[in-house]
Amino acid sequence: MAAGVRAEEPLVELSHYVVARPIYSEAGFQEENERLPPPPPPTLLERARAVCSCSRKKAFRITKSFLPILEWLPNYRLKEWLVNDIISGVSTGLVATLQGLAYALLVAVPVGYGLYSAFFPILTYFFLGTSRHISVGPFPVVSLMVGSVVLSMAPDDNFLIDGSNATGTNDTETLIDTDSRDAQRVLIASTLTFLVGILQVAFGVFQIGFIVRYLGDPLVGGFTTAAAFQVFVSQLKIVLNVSTKNYNGVLSIIYTLVETFENIGTTNIADLIAGLLTIFVCVVVKEINDRFKHKIPIPIPIEVIVTIVATGISYAADLEKKYNAGIVKNIPRGFLPPEAPDVSMFSQMIASSFSIAIVAYAIAVSVGKVYATKYDYAINGNQEFIAFGISNIFSGAFSCFVATTALSRTAVQESTGGKTQVAGIISAGIVLIAIVALGKLLEPLQKSVLAAVVIANLKGMFMQVFDVPRLWKQNKVDAMIWVFTCVASIILGLDLGLLAGLLFGLLTIVLRVQFPSWGGFGNIPGTDIYKKVKNYKSAVEPEGVKILKFSSPIFYANIDGLKRSLKSTVGFDAVRVYNKRLKALRKIQKLIKKGKLKATKNGIISEPGINNEAFETDEEPEDNEDLQVPTKEVEIQVDWNSELPVKVNIPKVPIHSLILDFGAVTFLDIVAVRSIRTIIREFERIDVRVYFASSQDNLISQLERSAFFDDIVRKDIFFLTVHDAVLYIRNQMAYNDNQDPIFEKISLMQESKEPIEFTETIRPADELDVQEEAMRRLAS
Repeated sequence: MAAGVRAEEPLVELSHYVVARPIYSEAGFQEENERLPPPPPPTLLERARAVCSCSRKKAFRITKSFLPILEWLPNYRLKEWLVNDIISGVSTGLVATLQGLAYALLVAVPVGYGLYSAFFPILTYFFLGTSRHISVGPFPVVSLMVGSVVLSMAPDDNFLIDGSNATGTNDTETLIDTDSRDAQRVLIASTLTFLVGILQVAFGVFQIGFIVRYLGDPLVGGFTTAAAFQVFVSQLKIVLNVSTKNYNGVLSIIYTLVETFENIGTTNIADLIAGLLTIFVCVVVKEINDRFKHKIPIPIPIEVIVTIVATGISYAADLEKKYNAGIVKNIPRGFLPPEAPDVSMFSQMIASSFSIAIVAYAIAVSVGKVYATKYDYAINGNQEFIAFGISNIFSGAFSCFVATTALSRTAVQESTGGKTQVAGIISAGIVLIAIVALGKLLEPLQKSVLAAVVIANLKGMFMQVFDVPRLWKQNKVDAMIWVFTCVASIILGLDLGLLAGLLFGLLTIVLRVQFPSWGGFGNIPGTDIYKKVKNYKSAVEPEGVKILKFSSPIFYANIDGLKRSLKSTVGFDAVRVYNKRLKALRKIQKLIKKGKLKATKNGIISEPGINNEAFETDEEPEDNEDLQVPTKEVEIQVDWNSELPVKVNIPKVPIHSLILDFGAVTFLDIVAVRSIRTIIREFERIDVRVYFASSQDNLISQLERSAFFDDIVRKDIFFLTVHDAVLYIRNQMAYNDNQDPIFEKISLMQESKEPIEFTETIRPADELDVQEEAMRRLAS
C-alpha cells in the first residue's frame, strides 16, 4: 500500500506548479534577456552569389530534385518489390486501357485517343514524379473540362455539309462531316494539353505550388461532386443512345437534360440494357471488392471482364446491324506521328487551361499525399507541377488529352501491391499492347458499355454528398462552401463554378477576419489564467480594469470592428465622454464668472442665497459675455462620476485601466498603427490608462518600424502576459492610494477674458492636440 502511495506522489506534484518571477514589461524583458537584433537581410550581391554558386554536392542535389528516379531507383528492392509491381502493373494496365477508352467519350474525341492518353504521360512521370503510387492518366473531371473546351471551339454546327458529300455518316448525321470534326477536336484537345503543360511547368519553376492550398477540401468536394453530376448527364445520352446538341457554358447541363428527356422516345433498347447491366454489375462487384479487400488479394477487374463479355456479345449478335447499337467502330492500330500544337488557338483557351492545370494538379497531389502519408515518404509539390507539366507537353505532341491521376486506378495500383512507379511503367506496357495489337478486337464494343463504366466509377464522388451533414455539424462555413461550389459548378459550368467557389471561399476568410471573435476577459481566481467572462462563471474582472482580446490581424478592413468591440467592452465611448466633460467645464466656468458658483479646494459650491440657478439645462444657449470678477486662482477637484452642478449628461467611467490582449494579433497595417495610437490618446484624456499584453515579437518590431513609440506612447505599456499587466496596475494603484485617479485637478481663473472654444463633434486624430490644448488653456 505504501508503495502504491509513493507511486502516486509524482502525479500529485505534477498537478500543480508555482512560478516566482518579476513582473515583466516587454522593454524590461528584452533588456534583462538581451534580445538579439534581427539579422540584416542579405544584399542583392550575396543572394546572386548563393543562387549562382555551384559545387558537386549542390549540382547532384539539384539533379536529384529534378529527376526523383535517381533517389528511389538505386534503393529499389528487386527481390521484394518486383513481383508485386508486375502484378500491380498488369492489373492497373487493364483498368487503364478500359478507362482510357471510356474517358475519351468525355473529351468528345474518338475513343482510340484515350489509349494514347493512358500511355504517354506515364513515360515521363516515371522519371520526374515524386509519388510512388499514383497511376497517371485520364480522370473524368479533367476530361470533362477538356471536353467542354473542345465542344465550345468545335461544335457540330461548324461541320455541316451537303448530305451528298457527307462521309462516314448515318441517317441521323448526314449533314455532319465527322472526319473533319474529329480531326479538329483532336487538334484542339492536344493543343489544350500542350498549353496546360506549359502553365504547369511555369508554376513549378516559379514555385507556385502553394496555390493549391486555396483549394480546400470542402471546395474540392463540392466541385468534384458537381463534376460527377455533369459527367453522369453527359454519359446518360450515350447509354440511351439519344442524339442531342452539344451545349456548353451556363446552364448547359440543364439544356442537355431537357433535350435528352424530350428525345427519350428514340432510346436504343439494346444500348440501354447493355448500359444498365454494366452499371449494376460494376457497382456490385466494386462493393464486394471494398468490403472484402482484406480477403481478396487482388481486386476483381470487373471493368475488364464486363468489356470482354460485352464485346463478345456485340460481335456474336451483330448488335450494330440488327439493333442499330452505337459501337466503337474504328480504333487506330499503332501510333500517330507527333504533331505540333496550333499556337493560334492559345488565346481562345488560356482561361480554361489555367483552371484545368490547377484542378489536374490539385487532384494528383491530394491523392498522392494520401499514399505518401500512408507509406511515410514526402511529395514535392513544385516538382509535381514540373512532372505533370512535362508529361502533358510530351503527350500533347502525340494527340493526347490532359493527364492527372484517377482515384480508382490509383487504388487498384496500390491495393494490388504496387511499391513504386515500376508498376506504372508496366501498366503502360499493357496499354501499349492494346494500342499495337488488341485495338481491332475492341471495335464491336458498344459505346453505352464504356459510358456505363464511366458512370460506375462515379460512385465515390457521388458519396461525397453525405459529407455535407457532417460538415454542417463541424463547421457551417465549410458546409456552405461545399454546397455553393457544387451548385455554382452545376449551373455555371466547371470552370466558372470553380472560380466562383474559390472566390466564395476567400470571401468567407475575409469576413471571418473582418468580423473576428472578441470578448471581455476575467481572471480565474488564484491563477494567472484569463477567460471570457460570459463563458465562465468563476471568471472575475479585476476591479477598475477591462481586458479585451481581439482574435485577428488588425488592418484597415476591421479597425472599425476593434473600435466597436472596445466600446462594447468598456461600456462607453471615450470620445463622447471627453466632449461631454469639456462641455461641463465650459458651463462651470461660465457660472463661476456669473458668481453663481464658487470654486474652492474642496470642490464647487453655490453662492448663499442663490436659488439653485446654477443647475442650468444642457440646452441653455451659450453666453459669451465677459463678467468682471475678482482675480483669484483656485484649484478645484471635479469628480466626474458624481452629480455635477450642471445638467450635462456625462457617461460614467467606472474603470481606470484598459488591457488589450494582442496574443492572437499576427500583424498590423499602417492604418491600424495610427488608429491604436489614437485609441491610446482618447482613453488617456479621460484618465484611463491603456496597456498591451502578449504581443508577439514581430508585432513589437513592426511597431518600432512604424514609429509607434515616442515620449507619450512608451514601450513600458507593453507586457509579457495579461497577468503581468494586471499585477503592474495593482501595484500602481496601491502606490497611489492617497490619490484618487478619478478626480481631475484643474486650475481656474475667476477672471478670464479669453474665450475658449469647445466642441461636441468627434474630431479626427490630427485635431486631438487642439482639444488637449483647449483643456490646458482652461486649466491655466
